[in-house]
Amino acid sequence: MSFGDPHNPYGQQPQGQPGYGYPQQAPQGIPPQGGGYAYPQQAPQAYPGGPAGYPGGYPGAQMEMPGGAKAARVILFVMGALQALGGLFIIIGGALLGAALSDSSSSSAEDAGAVAGTAGVVLGLLFIGFALWPILTAAKMGKGRGGVRVSGIIYGSVQTLFAVLGILLNLVALGASEHTTGSGGLTVISVLPSVVSLALGLTIVIGLAKAGDYFRRPQY
Repeated sequence: MSFGDPHNPYGQQPQGQPGYGYPQQAPQGIPPQGGGYAYPQQAPQAYPGGPAGYPGGYPGAQMEMPGGAKAARVILFVMGALQALGGLFIIIGGALLGAALSDSSSSSAEDAGAVAGTAGVVLGLLFIGFALWPILTAAKMGKGRGGVRVSGIIYGSVQTLFAVLGILLNLVALGASEHTTGSGGLTVISVLPSVVSLALGLTIVIGLAKAGDYFRRPQY
């Protein structure tokens, strides 16, 4: 049987060869390819530091501050503000005490008043200067690096140390006052600020210690 001229596009085509204009079928056992001359698609490039929910993130993505670091930041602000207020009260108290002693007719009282006023000012300024440490540390935590984290951990450690010393001193005073009527309750109340300070200091240290990835994040 003749199939006609093989060069004639209108003639009958031999079996096994598809005509013009029809897509060719892949041989059996080979999966069909996509239409046209396609290039293999690549997955979007991932960038470090992206937010949760995106594989790798994208450039300029902001990493959210962990909850422990947020709690430490709030405590640092509060402790700094309280220390600054304490410094102001010490300065005012020293000035009032010095003025009261200066009105005395005794020369020794006047000298004591001058010393009290000077000591109050110096001690109050030291408290205010020390208050700048936690305030500046907390203010720089949003864009800070590891140095800010280390500064906060050191501050929390110092606060924890003084809180432990305060608890020990109060416990010693409590043991010494067991034979004194009515002083035990006052000692128990006086130890509460040290316990609160200890809890806040540990919160700062633990919160910042676990936030290492946040402070090591890439910044664009």
